[in-house]
Amino acid sequence: METLVLSAILVLTVALTALLSVSVVAEEGKKVLTLDHSNFSEVVAKNDFIVVEFYAPWCGHCKALSPEYEKAALLLSSHDPPIVLAKVDANEEANLGLATEFEIQIFPTIKIVRKGGKNIQEYKGPREADGIVDYLKKQAGPPSSEIKSKEDAGGLIDEKNIFIAGVFPKFAGEEFENFTALAEKLRSDYDFGHTLDAKLLPRGESVQRPTLRLLKPFDGLLVDFQDFQVDAMEKFIEEASIPIVTIFDDNPINHPYVNKFFENPNAKAMLFVNFSKELDSFQSTYKDIAKQSKETGISFLLGDLEASERAFEYFGLKEDQVPLLVIQKPDGEKYLKANIEPAQIAPWLKDYLNGQVKPFIKSEPIPEVNDEPVKVVVTDSLQDVVFNSGKNVLLEFYLPWCGHCKELAQILDEVAVSFANDSDIMIAKLDATANDIPSGTFEVHGYPTMYFRSANGDVKQYEGKRTKEDIIDFVQKNRDKSAQADSAEPESAKSETEYSNSAKDEL
Repeated sequence: METLVLSAILVLTVALTALLSVSVVAEEGKKVLTLDHSNFSEVVAKNDFIVVEFYAPWCGHCKALSPEYEKAALLLSSHDPPIVLAKVDANEEANLGLATEFEIQIFPTIKIVRKGGKNIQEYKGPREADGIVDYLKKQAGPPSSEIKSKEDAGGLIDEKNIFIAGVFPKFAGEEFENFTALAEKLRSDYDFGHTLDAKLLPRGESVQRPTLRLLKPFDGLLVDFQDFQVDAMEKFIEEASIPIVTIFDDNPINHPYVNKFFENPNAKAMLFVNFSKELDSFQSTYKDIAKQSKETGISFLLGDLEASERAFEYFGLKEDQVPLLVIQKPDGEKYLKANIEPAQIAPWLKDYLNGQVKPFIKSEPIPEVNDEPVKVVVTDSLQDVVFNSGKNVLLEFYLPWCGHCKELAQILDEVAVSFANDSDIMIAKLDATANDIPSGTFEVHGYPTMYFRSANGDVKQYEGKRTKEDIIDFVQKNRDKSAQADSAEPESAKSETEYSNSAKDEL
């Protein structure tokens, strides 16, 4: 009997091992591994370095990346040691826990997972196969490369990009250890090198003590720093790697700096002009003002009208306002000066700093007719419709082009119809591209986002499944019960159509 039991266990073990192997190997002829909630942790734990793409099947950017990612996986499979590329369908409900754990906000998102999951970094490289391969080969190697000759420096340092070099009398001691730790932490953002001789670097003088030298293609081309505390070095790099004036145009060389500009926590001054006609008359004046304003906590950007269509749509601006200066505070509050002249920039900025400029609040006109099941709310009507109506209001913040928002719109229509005979409940929507969202009450970081404000003033974000049944159940549980006595029950919550719950929109 014992032999039979042991045999059965052995058979089951072999079968389970075979099933597990099938679940983590790539499809036949493919090199990208397909992972999910059931095998993710085990596969990651077995790999010191693995790259994971979180995608959604409907995402256009994911579809465009797929063949390049697969080609890169094939090329990297012959690397010594092989570099493993994997993917997770983060739109699949069973995998939403992974999407939350890895803070997936947009699709596709690629993560570099090191040391069995102990170190996770954002992939910030190219999206075409050869670029992916080159970037990941660097990421799989040491965080900083030794520079022994000018030839080494020439092979490592791209004059068009930021490069961070550590100059040391010896590759030991606290300064070198801290530099190595910093390089490991920031390796997905910058290229690092270390040398015993500053003369091997393409720019800068010799130094007599440990020095961090940041080489950049703008604003003086280099800057040295000699405080080797990791936090101090990180802050220095963050500040020194942003141009005095960031250029926003169609040149891809400028795009990383634009991303850094929008990621930094400062207030942001953005001057939009027509580069082909007005750049020369504005650029030097604007840069001088930016230099003089370093202590104001404002970062400066100069944008070309032709490249700024999305920015204009986001801020609710019009081309006939150009030349246009916009300042956005960290809390989202905006100030603008349309048709500005170079000589007006400094005085207007002074007025802003002195609190003499009124904020600009973007709002669509209040609709004259608002008789659809889902009511339209704009910034100018938000107070009356949501806060002062005495109703229980479910409010969706959406973007017109967002795929998930379009899918949810159909569901909210059905929810609104279900509550058509309940005068205490309103289903509403606000177009976030055309209306400013008040800070403080609503925190909106992705789309669609829904908030429920009960008739007694309680505000709660909806984070459940995006189905008619779940939304109705949420409204019923959170509504102000004291106002319900004379209200009719909603129609049956049964839906003939099932809708999938989605993770995040691709924005």
